[in-house]
Amino acid sequence: MPALRSQCICRLPYADDGLGGSQTLPSSAVIDFRAAAVALRGSSNQCLPAITRTSIVRVMAHITAGVEYGLHCLLWLTSSPGAPLSSRDLADFQGISPSFVAKVFPKLEKAGIVTASEGIKGGYLLAKQPQDITVLEVVDAIEGRKPLFDCQEIRSRCAVYRDRPPSWATKGVCAIHAVMLRAEKAMRDSLASQTLADIAGDLARKAPPAFSDDVRKWLVDRARTRTRGPAAEDGALP
Repeated sequence: MPALRSQCICRLPYADDGLGGSQTLPSSAVIDFRAAAVALRGSSNQCLPAITRTSIVRVMAHITAGVEYGLHCLLWLTSSPGAPLSSRDLADFQGISPSFVAKVFPKLEKAGIVTASEGIKGGYLLAKQPQDITVLEVVDAIEGRKPLFDCQEIRSRCAVYRDRPPSWATKGVCAIHAVMLRAEKAMRDSLASQTLADIAGDLARKAPPAFSDDVRKWLVDRARTRTRGPAAEDGALP
């Protein structure tokens, strides 16, 4: 089924991870979604619906993994008021890279979202109440204020203009750019309307009561272990 296969291939350009590193994704990598569908469904007769394809591979996400990691870490800080959590503990708790998380927290601290304390008992605390921390603040703190779309003003390069585009062609904002600006505003407005408290509330409604107890026990046990161990284990820093 050549036609089906061609519809299930996506070429991915090289992507930055947003934290000074890069994803292990080669230039112009080809992902065969039909092969992935076979692996997931055990059948070669169907291809995954388009809406589920990003479940297999993240295609040039505008918001990088750093934001995802940061929000997850902040979420657990909401359940530990008054007790600092180290970046290493937060990383181990979630099964993510400690070095990656260590790059995220200085940005959150600089933005006034968390405060840090040093020493073997040190770590991070929220700098303000969860309801006062919007998702947009976290995104901007980690990603920086970057545009959704970088208009290249292609409208001025039409061959019939012979390098001298008429004024009407470049008047005002590019129509395509205008669409992207409206989309960016809608996205930012939506992110600004959601807070860390909203996310924590969604989790609390979904998780069984015993889960919160398990989380607190894990964090308390880890804190005790950390205070008993050598300071060098966690660099004596958050």
